Amino acid sequence: MSNKDKVKNATQIFKGKIKAAAGKKIGNQRLETDGNSDQVKGNLKQAGEKVKDAFQE
Repeated sequence: MSNKDKVKNATQIFKGKIKAAAGKKIGNQRLETDGNSDQVKGNLKQAGEKVKDAFQE
């Protein structure tokens, strides 16, 4: 996996955590759900990249 992809995916996960925490803090269910969704997407992308790396070795 390229470092660029690692950083991009980690950033998406981090943004999701921030959104989810902010949504929970202010009581905005939609913002919290969007944050959780971003985290899941970032984690899935990371997993996909790891699978590609495993087959390239």
